[in-house]
Amino acid sequence: MKLITVGDSAPDFTLKDNYDKEIRLSDYKGKKVLLSWHPLAWTSVCTDQMRALDVNFETFEKLNTIPLGLSVDPAPCKKAWATAIALSNLSVPSDFWPHGKVAQDYGIFIERFGFSERANIIIDEKGIVRWVKVYPIKQLPDINEVIQVLTEIK
Repeated sequence: MKLITVGDSAPDFTLKDNYDKEIRLSDYKGKKVLLSWHPLAWTSVCTDQMRALDVNFETFEKLNTIPLGLSVDPAPCKKAWATAIALSNLSVPSDFWPHGKVAQDYGIFIERFGFSERANIIIDEKGIVRWVKVYPIKQLPDINEVIQVLTEIK
């Protein structure tokens, strides 16, 4: 399993999110997509990571970007968690079954733990990977860095 790299075509996927909606990457052609991976719901760093995306939702809209908060947690779990942490706009798709398949496709699934790396992957309007950053599991990604990268992608 190789980490996806800048310049690769982003593998398409269809996942169910916290709104019981099917999220299909290919539906977002013409927009940038931020795949913000968190290892597991109900943990403090993951909660802070998803709240940062939700709080900055309007900024993402202005940057023609769809932020998605992905993990291997099952869809009902993600729905309950999104409600518990008061997410108001953010879609948090479930990569539960086949377990971690999308994380595997992107090269960020940690087999021995059964969950993904903490990572941000930006895909451009044509479906090409433009930025990949994997973080230490306990490190909160810097939302300002992500926003800055999005402003620089032309």
